[in-house]
Amino acid sequence: MDTQPRIYVAGHNGLVGSAIVRTLRAQGHANIVTRSHRDLELTDQARVRAFFQDERIDQVYLAAARVGGIHANNTYPAEFIYDNMMVEANVVHEAWRSGIQKMLFLGSSCIYPRLAPQPIREEYLMNGMLEPTNEPYAMAKIAGIKLCESYNRQYGTDYRSVMPTNLYGPGDNYHPENSHVIPALIRRFHEARLADAPEVVIWGSGKPMREFLYVDDMAAACVHVMNLERATYAANTDPMHSHINVGTGEDVTIAALAHLVGEVVGYRGRIAFDTSKPDGTPRKLLDVSKLNVLGWRASTPLPDGLRRAYAAFLAAGAGEDRHAA
Repeated sequence: MDTQPRIYVAGHNGLVGSAIVRTLRAQGHANIVTRSHRDLELTDQARVRAFFQDERIDQVYLAAARVGGIHANNTYPAEFIYDNMMVEANVVHEAWRSGIQKMLFLGSSCIYPRLAPQPIREEYLMNGMLEPTNEPYAMAKIAGIKLCESYNRQYGTDYRSVMPTNLYGPGDNYHPENSHVIPALIRRFHEARLADAPEVVIWGSGKPMREFLYVDDMAAACVHVMNLERATYAANTDPMHSHINVGTGEDVTIAALAHLVGEVVGYRGRIAFDTSKPDGTPRKLLDVSKLNVLGWRASTPLPDGLRRAYAAFLAAGAGEDRHAA
């Protein structure tokens, strides 16, 4: 009789979800359930309810989300808040209705105040104003944390939340307008190298500091947190602040990152900065001491991760649009 848990990874075609599937399979898990966006619309409560009733799931990794960079967040704020809140509400509620006790919700470091003290500790949540450029997305992710905490408090479920820093790696979205900073830079420098362009212009001043985590490290952290004994998780969190930061504990300026990506891609031209474009949050470095105490640390240095990410970009077709499911 198979005693392995039946695990549903929501968003398995996306950056994080695909890495979680890779990690679970590498650890010997065979009972992994996935559904594409076409097969299961997570904003549709009736379809989500039917899915959980039919599939008899034991664990859920909730990595499905509408995601994007500054441009996408500014252009589609209604879609970012509505879609993400509906996905979270449907998956959490219908998982509970079907008797699922274990879930891991993936949030984002943008949940923290724009001017939070650095490095950012978990208890800084809701202690200040959010970054305006991605406030709708951040509010949805905060709602997801509070959904998990509320169901735990009222129904005794074991729903956990992790807040990753900026992620990158295989499976990323390289859309020219809707991607995050590293995939956007990889595509831009790659195209500039092919065109022998004399200059690449980067949005903003280049001064903001950012932390970046290779996505397979993130997936390993997710599985680690999911598998912690319940008493251990509870002893290191609080019912009203139950989320855990996931990152490297190190950050770099956008300017330094741009030069590093240019080196990895092989671009030899000039790099300029358009200061008329928004910078976003000045600095966003996570305090990852809680996760370190719980026995996990990131293992992929940024230069190594960028080389792997560029290799994956080339293997995937060097610029084909990739969208998280």
